[in-house]
Amino acid sequence: MKYRLRERQTFDKRLRTAMLALLMLFLIPLPAGAQERSEPEWLPALLEQESITIVVTDSGLGGLSVVADAVEKFRQQRVFKQVDIIFFNALFRDQGGYNSLHPREEKIRVFNKALGSMRDRYDPDIILVACNTLSVLVPDTEFARSAAVPVVGIVDNGVEQIAQYLRDQPVAKNIIFATQTTVDEGTHKNLLLEQGIENEQVVTQACPQLTQYIEQGYDSPYTEMLIDAYVDEALTGMEQHSGPLTVSFNCTHFGYSLAFWEQAFASRGVEVTAFLDPNTQMTDFLLPAALQTRYPQSEVTVKAVSMIDIPPVSQDSIGRYLHAVSPATEAALRNFELNPELFEWREPLSGEAR
Repeated sequence: MKYRLRERQTFDKRLRTAMLALLMLFLIPLPAGAQERSEPEWLPALLEQESITIVVTDSGLGGLSVVADAVEKFRQQRVFKQVDIIFFNALFRDQGGYNSLHPREEKIRVFNKALGSMRDRYDPDIILVACNTLSVLVPDTEFARSAAVPVVGIVDNGVEQIAQYLRDQPVAKNIIFATQTTVDEGTHKNLLLEQGIENEQVVTQACPQLTQYIEQGYDSPYTEMLIDAYVDEALTGMEQHSGPLTVSFNCTHFGYSLAFWEQAFASRGVEVTAFLDPNTQMTDFLLPAALQTRYPQSEVTVKAVSMIDIPPVSQDSIGRYLHAVSPATEAALRNFELNPELFEWREPLSGEAR
């Protein structure tokens, strides 16, 4: 009993330290024009838990890199005794995804259905939207407004990465590479402007079809040619620039093909200060330093579910990339659960039962 009491006292002290560290993070004075960040009210209780169930979702397979990074971090840092991660592919049909839906309200309606299924099927403690296309829609979903389950998107993390490089560097620029929907929404750029970043410091470049090419072969010559074309288009549209340049991947797929991005800029004699990929930092807020190694070991499980088939070519492309980071995540992809009834996205016709 004394041992358990000491163990509990030690945990309470570490938790208080972790909360203080998080509080200090959110209270650090920011540069003029920057937005203050507030600690989510649900976070302290979540960090007190012994086990956690996390759903990571994407409108494709790019978010699996977030899963792979999370699996290894949770296993090594041992903040929770049990971690169950479910990758939920929110893509609803083989041909044409969220970028093909119009108007915007239709995208919101379909993703809201997917979020409801995640809650009902897996009872998660938190949902991570590892997709910029979907993250920009989250605030307008009925599900997110209900606050039944915390939903965290990847956009804020990506914006903060960019802002850290551009603050106090008026001659620096960043190119945002993203899907057409993400660029059209303009969320990243608007949030950066709210933080005091100048408009001319941010360039956006839409990359239609690139996600599909990466899923079919992240290291294929076709993917290489498409990336080269988008880099050329972005640089051609920029005014002459001699200051520092950063590049941000604001689609979770794009970092898979980092070597091609590096080559495309280098071949044009353009030096990039940093390639920014928010995928590798998305779960860090669940791993505060003061709580690391809190348990002797962490049991981490991972599974993948999809309502559409994942073709062998995509399993091979994404799987080969994941293998070097997390063999367990690769195995989850190759052994994914196919469930055509994962969520109902079609609107019933008049007279049909709902």
